[in-house]
Amino acid sequence: MVSNSSVLAEAAAKYYHKLLAYKDEYEVARLYTDGTFMKELQAQFTGNYKLQFHMAPPIMEKNDPATGRPKKRTFGPWMLRALSLLAKFKSLRGTPFDIFGYNAERKMERALIAEYEATVELVLQKLNARNHALCAELLSVPDVIRGYGPVKMGNMEKAKLLRADLLEKLENPAPVKKAA
Repeated sequence: MVSNSSVLAEAAAKYYHKLLAYKDEYEVARLYTDGTFMKELQAQFTGNYKLQFHMAPPIMEKNDPATGRPKKRTFGPWMLRALSLLAKFKSLRGTPFDIFGYNAERKMERALIAEYEATVELVLQKLNARNHALCAELLSVPDVIRGYGPVKMGNMEKAKLLRADLLEKLENPAPVKKAA
């Protein structure tokens, strides 16, 4: 049988990790250039093929007037070399020299980490036998955050609303009904 405290500890660890391990430009570059991507391509395709990457780099970002989303551009196989170089600069992540760290999505990702730490502290203060399930649900809110770019930003908004609703319930619990 799983204890209530282990459910909370597991949720806190799992979703804190999820927020800390967000997929930014450096991580995307690493995933493309660590060798796994090319091995999978070579196992799946044979013959003479040409790679094309459809990306919307934040430093070249222009929105598509029809969709309002960043407009993707097509890059050739040379992009693997550029990504390999970018992956080597991951030590810049979170420093003033991180050019990607200034965009709204990266700022929100960092803010979510601090917000989650505060949520864990609040749960530790408010936790009791009656609100255990609510606290577990509150610690699991980051599960809603998925995707990349505009998809992720939309899911961050959904998570924000869900968190606010659950915090309201935690701060102002429904009165316990007494048996007649």
